[in-house]
Amino acid sequence: MPKKYILLLFLSLCITISASSQERKKIRLVQANEAVYDRTLGENIQRILGNAVFEHEGAFLYCDSAHLNNANNSVKAYSNVHINSADTLHLYGDSIYYNGETKVAEVFDNVKFIDNQTVLITNKLTFDRVSGIAYYLNDGHIVNADNTLDSKRGYYHTNTKDFFFRMDVVLINPDYKMNCDTLEYNTQTKISKFRGPTTIVGEGTDIYAENGWYNTDTDISEFNENARVRNGDQVLTGDSLYYERTNGYGQAFKNIQVIDTVQNMIVYGQYAEYDKSIGYTLITDMPEAHMIDDNDTLFIHSDTMKVTFDSTQTTKEIYAYYKMKFFRNDMQGMADSLIYSFSDSTMRLHRHPVLWADGNQLTADSIYVLTGEETIKKMFLYSSAFMVSKDTTGYNQIKGRDMEGYFTDNELVFIKVLGNSETLYWVREEDGTLTGVNKSFSSNMNIRIRDRKIRDLTYLAKPNATLHPEGELTPQELLLDDFEWLDHLRPVDRYDIFRWQ
Repeated sequence: MPKKYILLLFLSLCITISASSQERKKIRLVQANEAVYDRTLGENIQRILGNAVFEHEGAFLYCDSAHLNNANNSVKAYSNVHINSADTLHLYGDSIYYNGETKVAEVFDNVKFIDNQTVLITNKLTFDRVSGIAYYLNDGHIVNADNTLDSKRGYYHTNTKDFFFRMDVVLINPDYKMNCDTLEYNTQTKISKFRGPTTIVGEGTDIYAENGWYNTDTDISEFNENARVRNGDQVLTGDSLYYERTNGYGQAFKNIQVIDTVQNMIVYGQYAEYDKSIGYTLITDMPEAHMIDDNDTLFIHSDTMKVTFDSTQTTKEIYAYYKMKFFRNDMQGMADSLIYSFSDSTMRLHRHPVLWADGNQLTADSIYVLTGEETIKKMFLYSSAFMVSKDTTGYNQIKGRDMEGYFTDNELVFIKVLGNSETLYWVREEDGTLTGVNKSFSSNMNIRIRDRKIRDLTYLAKPNATLHPEGELTPQELLLDDFEWLDHLRPVDRYDIFRWQ
């Protein structure tokens, strides 16, 4: 066969295929009560009246009346308009313009878009059947199971079931309300992803973040960028937060702050774990607590901290354990662990505690400090109590089974020594001249302190006391048993609490 005939045959076949393809793309009128050409509407335009049904590539369009343009393969449908596509997808409105070439439908007024369990209501919607994307640009309302969502703009991908919302986004769930600027929501996974300033407000819990995701089905979420969770009087912040709303469990990572607005307390760290059901927040990785009052601030550091609270989210105690150290202008201390109880304003130091108050060093098996009204009131030293202060020549020392210390204006002024009292102090005249070294033994005694110096000792039982002249006692005899001078461990400022040795 000559080549020109082969070419003509090929061109003819292409034209046939093209014509067939065009034929398949045509909008087809399935039924109507009346169908007439109306030249007043334009060339090739049919007026369709009554119970009209159109079909186009598997989608059906229902309406009361329509204008069908065969030339450009489009239809304008009016009144009780309904498009059904892929069985589960339904689109309703007062009027629709559908282009058969682009397969794009524009729906106007009282628009309702239904895809399985998702219902979208707006006043104008554009739906692209090719991409499967429906969008609105001026207010939309979505209902999906227990969730409702409103926004200025929205895009819905029918293939992936993803919604993208912009501007004034409000998601309402029976348990909370979310406000944000940008939100992505999948109707199948029930996971919402948000960007920009976002708040989630529920009963007893408020959340703020600027990036993250939230599973509305499981109530599990992750928040990033300026993340904050408020439970009652406590606020937990961090670079990122993981939170399970159902059981009240959360984790925070990097630059952590636990803030109690009632107790005026802030705890810092690099990792935190929160458990509402048990009632605690655990902070590790360089934790530091600031207990603030009008006169002074108590700074505490330890290896691990735990803040406990009751069912009303009221803070009960703060635990600081393993290598605890604290600094306050009028008192410093260290111990293996510290417990501060807000109910009785008592600070308890356990295992090798050391307390420095003014020029005095105090040690015991455990030490309790009672505070109140932003002042130190009393101090209790239990078992192996030992108090040391430095004299210009040596060390003034007081030992006993237990001790009680009393404060005025945060200054130690009076001490009771209870049981097995021992003292060694350097006796001086008013001008500072050394008289001798007094060593005494008694069951109980009272000690008065003024200007940070021992001014008076009162023995409550017959003492065994001896005043030794200077030089009579050996260096070993000038130190009571179990003497330790730990001034090198005393924190000199708030930053020195991170130094253990």
